[in-house]
Amino acid sequence: MNVYLDNCRTTKLDKKVFEEMKPYFTENYGVPSGIYSLSEKANDIVEKAQIKIGFLINANPQEIIFTSGATESNNLAIKGVAFANKNKGNHIITTKIEHPSVLNTCKYLEKNGFKIDYLDVDKNGFFDIEQLKNKVNKNTILVSIQHVNDVIGTIQPIEKIGKILKNKKVYFHVDAASSFGKLPIDVNKMNIDLLSISSHMIHGSKGVGALYVKDGANIEPLMHGFVSLSNLRPGDENVPGIVGFAKAAEIACDEMEKNRDHVIKLRNILMDSIQKEIPDSFLIGPKENRSPYNVSFSLKNVEGESIALQLDMQGVAASTGSACVSKSLEADYVLLAIGLKHEQAHGSIKFCLSKYNTIEDIDYAVKALKKAYNNILKISIFK
Repeated sequence: MNVYLDNCRTTKLDKKVFEEMKPYFTENYGVPSGIYSLSEKANDIVEKAQIKIGFLINANPQEIIFTSGATESNNLAIKGVAFANKNKGNHIITTKIEHPSVLNTCKYLEKNGFKIDYLDVDKNGFFDIEQLKNKVNKNTILVSIQHVNDVIGTIQPIEKIGKILKNKKVYFHVDAASSFGKLPIDVNKMNIDLLSISSHMIHGSKGVGALYVKDGANIEPLMHGFVSLSNLRPGDENVPGIVGFAKAAEIACDEMEKNRDHVIKLRNILMDSIQKEIPDSFLIGPKENRSPYNVSFSLKNVEGESIALQLDMQGVAASTGSACVSKSLEADYVLLAIGLKHEQAHGSIKFCLSKYNTIEDIDYAVKALKKAYNNILKISIFK
């Protein structure tokens, strides 16, 4: 039996999405920048995708900029705002548990004269709103906060943060790669200026994403070259990917409530079963305000990497720590930031659910996890 429970890293391509994309590989293969009919078809379909994705987050179509994924979107949002507004200030605020594409971008900006404040978080991954208020000063130009943390499932109070920052006239960027299509997002209601989203996290294809840029936002492009549809992102658009992204987004939002109810049921069974079958385990992250799709545990006296490999041998795909951490044995920075000891972080195992998972998947995964844990515990030097 094969059970895929690593949907925080990527998701299975929806067959409906694949069918929607196919003609744009072999028949309608034009790019939007030409003046002939193939290009006109490409231009029309990209504009329709902008309309569709814009509608889903309550944005105008022209505010949707297609990219290669959330990593590029995060870079464009943060660097773009930083360089365009450096005459107004050089201060940026984020948290210690952001995605590496945000944290590494901020580290790059630090080397280029910008001051970054990394907010501490509590044991559940939430930061102190009052601390954020106090950190904002006359030089603050941007705050970047992840909507859902893909390691521990924390859902940040984006609307509340957006209201605070709007009153302080500071740009607000949200990395929504792990929440778009899974939780409701309204960029106007939430007072968001820039929003990063990704296709392959919602059963679309890899290599395509988008950045919402609020009309009037002062932002510079990262790349320069031939401009097709957007000055902020030059080059020919990935038309098949964009078509698939729009279809995946449409399906995800149409099925959002049904999928959420489905995965909450599976998540709760998985949580309860792990705690019952492996008493020497504890849930990482919050019980409330947690993504329905995320389950993260720490297992005592074992290495998470060993557990993941044992699970793989039984046909279960799971991960340890951050969705983009390389194959290293370093303790995950998110888990350390919420106060876990190194041995607790090393013993972490993460399961991320999708609409395709079943109760049979969960039952099998729990049995496989118990078997893997007991096998490793027999030879563990920590017991």
